[in-house]
Amino acid sequence: MSSRAKQIGFSQRVRLEWLEMTANLVLAGADKSAINETLQELLKDKVSIGGEAERGNREKIITILMKVWLNVPHELEALRVDGLELLKSIPRTDRIAVHWGMVMAVYPFWASIASHVGRFLKLQGSATAAHIQRRIKEQYGERETVSRAARRVLRSFIDWGVLSEKGTKGVYSQGLSVPIENPQIASWLIEASLHTRANGCAPLKDLVESTGLFPFRIKHLAEESLLATSPRLDLLRHGLDDELVMLRIDKKHW
Repeated sequence: MSSRAKQIGFSQRVRLEWLEMTANLVLAGADKSAINETLQELLKDKVSIGGEAERGNREKIITILMKVWLNVPHELEALRVDGLELLKSIPRTDRIAVHWGMVMAVYPFWASIASHVGRFLKLQGSATAAHIQRRIKEQYGERETVSRAARRVLRSFIDWGVLSEKGTKGVYSQGLSVPIENPQIASWLIEASLHTRANGCAPLKDLVESTGLFPFRIKHLAEESLLATSPRLDLLRHGLDDELVMLRIDKKHW
């Protein structure tokens, strides 16, 4: 994986329907200019109202939306193409998994926060903003930009419905819990998750139960199914009863 892991990048509150709109525009064959124009119109009365700053929040959100579904880093191009193909064919209830996977692959900062949230939910049944902030600052440094971006990612989780904030402010509980039974979606999500890991590999069990995928419940995935649905993954026997899943290395890009 590239140096993207050290970057924040995702610094805005982004709604799921905005990503859905962006993906639909790409699928419809719209070019970069047309997509930008449509997103400007969509967001003009929602973000930075009346603002025309060159790099205001609206522009930053559009940059994020287009980087996820149009201008991805070259090593994620095949993942993007397959993600768009999935969006064309799967039920609406499953589409959140594809948007989540693409965001976490492009922006590992999102995946880091998701991992901490998922870990707290698993251990304690709830997660607090203060604990998440502490963990993320240990990774990315004691900077206000880190704190602000983390807050906006957490608000995005709430907007997406995967976290719920009821009662005490800054205390979150599990929201949506989406079962993933389609092996194509499961394999694609596992590939997306591997792109957030420094060495591009992990035991299959760890990937299926990853806290970074806390909004999803992946059905048991047989290794034959994984390889059949994802040509960019390899399996290596790890111990007696576990498989190590890894990204195939494209020598042209690495």
